[in-house]
Amino acid sequence: MRIGVIGTGRIGTIHANTLSRHRDVGSLILTDADPGRAQDLAHRLGETAAPGVEEIFRWGVDAVVITTATSAHAELIGRAARSGLPVFCEKPIALDLPGTLNAIAEVEAAGTALQMGFQRRFDAGYTGAREAVRSGRLGRLHTVRALTSDQAPPDAAWLPLSGGLYRDTLIHDFDVLRWVTGREVADVYAAGSDAGPRMFREAGDVDTAAAVLTLDDGTLATLTATRMNGAGYDVRMELAGERDQIVVGLDDRTPIASTEPTGPPAADKPWTGFLERFGPAYEAELNAFVEVVRGERANPCDGREALQALRIAEACELSRRERRPVHLAEIPGGA
Repeated sequence: MRIGVIGTGRIGTIHANTLSRHRDVGSLILTDADPGRAQDLAHRLGETAAPGVEEIFRWGVDAVVITTATSAHAELIGRAARSGLPVFCEKPIALDLPGTLNAIAEVEAAGTALQMGFQRRFDAGYTGAREAVRSGRLGRLHTVRALTSDQAPPDAAWLPLSGGLYRDTLIHDFDVLRWVTGREVADVYAAGSDAGPRMFREAGDVDTAAAVLTLDDGTLATLTATRMNGAGYDVRMELAGERDQIVVGLDDRTPIASTEPTGPPAADKPWTGFLERFGPAYEAELNAFVEVVRGERANPCDGREALQALRIAEACELSRRERRPVHLAEIPGGA
């Protein structure tokens, strides 16, 4: 199997490393907007670098992995679909609903596979939470509390391209909330704060956000995110039911300190970022993609799943701007 990797930045490099050592992947063709970066990575891995995207499709590959800037995702997904190629793409498909829906339509018309990069679905903690909920161990689920906190903000130049905190960061929580609980979001109420560095206000973004989501069975979920968590990278989900309560993301590297006299000590080596925290999950999702390409398993996260997460993010943005509850039925793209 030969796979084309389009984009060799931070996450593209990780995916290329995973695929290069996979027993069922014979070779890679790498390309990037910075040709020198692709050449350097290809040299380190013993793979082939291509001058551009055109060569990826002309030279012939069995599948495509897209890790470019978000603005290029939808076009590349459509091109791969028209070429009859299965695609793995980092989230999101696009930063807007029309672009997302158009790309999904191309994939469905071509009958090809599009697997989206929501790596938390492959994390051991979230998998365990899903099993606990689905098995009935918690009883009736009544409350979910989730958070994603980055240790340090991204570069100011990247913020206007990110889509904002709901679409870029909390979209992972939106996706995994649906995946773990098996429920849909009925309505949202969201707020955000730009009281931090000026670059967030200049980008029209917020550095901290919160949302209350009501699921279609009445379960309440609170989700928060921030770019400014100096203690470390913190991703958790607490699920409380009538019988039991569990938590994802609580271990000896969770960057939180207890004020209780008998509480656990602060982490000696807190998580610093998502690549470190979710390293095994990133590898597992690429292994799954290879199995999808080989016809050995069903697609674990298709474009329609990504669409629903984006609809929740859009609802939260609308709620924040208009300071009102938003029903998901107001957002296009529902079933």
